[in-house]
Parts: sequence; structure tokens; C-alpha cells
Amino acid sequence: MSTARRLQLYTLYERLWHWGQALGILALLLSGLAIRRPDLLPFVPFAAAVRVHDLLALLLISNAALGLFFYVTTGTVRQLLPEPRDFISLSVRQAHYYLRGIFRGDPHPLEKRAEARLNPLQRATYLLIMNVLLPLQVLTGLLMWAGTRWPWLTDAVGGAGLVALVHAMGAWAFASFIVAHAYLTTTGHKPTSSIKAMILGWEELPPESSEEIA
Repeated sequence: MSTARRLQLYTLYERLWHWGQALGILALLLSGLAIRRPDLLPFVPFAAAVRVHDLLALLLISNAALGLFFYVTTGTVRQLLPEPRDFISLSVRQAHYYLRGIFRGDPHPLEKRAEARLNPLQRATYLLIMNVLLPLQVLTGLLMWAGTRWPWLTDAVGGAGLVALVHAMGAWAFASFIVAHAYLTTTGHKPTSSIKAMILGWEELPPESSEEIA
């Protein structure tokens, strides 16, 4: 009788890094909300929210830099690079599963492996976040911080209002990603499989799968 398989996926550092980033982003979103809409969180002093937001941003950037060093030096960065072979066709299959197959109880079109934990859509999404969204948030955040001291910096790129708007839009994009990410963690072999993997390091997979991740 076949039983579910246990696959080791994440090291202790990767798990600690992941939860540190997740908690940091959530705290940044809340402190940013307290700054932009103090009427929604009137119990949070504005000055304290600004100081906490700045400190959290510094910690998040530092943690991201450490994560980049780990991923590059260990070669784990290859997990994030899309494979050119069949990228389009596999992405279409994965998108079809997310949009339709998952609601019909279809099996996952691609199988997780220790050396290929992410499907093509996940790889493209994480690359977009790390190479576009995160740098954009850092840049606009630094501009807003510096603009209170040297207004000519924000004036040179369209004004403080434009910079704040772009920063807020980036925050909404991060919030949307977190909601989607939290939902998709429930689409594994069992609803708690992916969450358990990020806590314990291993994930429970079905006895057999149709195809491996490219």
C-alpha cells in the first residue's frame, strides 16, 4: 500500500529568513498604514509609527541582503531562475490549474523536488518582486525619508506626492501578494502541507505525481 512521501525542502536558515521577511513586511504595512491613514489607527502615535517604519525598513533590507548572499553563495538562487525549456507551456498549464483545475480536484500538473521547489509562475513572480517591486519600495522609501531633509531630491523626480503615491501602490502590491501567497499555501497535497514545510522543513507529497517541475 502506497503512502505519502516526505521531502526535505527548506533549511533552518531559509525558514527563519522566510518568517522574518513575512513578519517584517506585515509590520511595515501596518506601520505604513498608520502613517498614511492615521485616522484608521488613532491609537498609534504618528511619530512612533514613523520611527518604527524606518527601523523595520532597515531590518528588512538587511535581512534581504543576507538572504541574497545565502542564495547566491549556496547556489540556491537557481531555484528562482526560470528554465527556458517549455517555460511558456508549463506556465499555461500551471495557470490553468490555479484558475480551474484546483476547483475540480485535478492533481497538480507539476511535482515538487528538492532541487526544483517552485513552478514557473512562482519563479517569475518572485523574480519580479525581488528585482522590481522591492527595489522600487526601497528607492521611494529612501526618497521620502531624504525628502524631509532635502526637498530638492523628491522635487527632482516629480514631487513628494508622486513618490508617496508610488510607494503606497507598491505597498498595496505587497499586500495583494501576501493574500495570494497565503491562499496558495493551502493548495498543496493537504491544506497544511506547504505551511508545515516552511515550519518543519519537510513537506508531505502524494505517493505518485504526474510530472516533475521543469
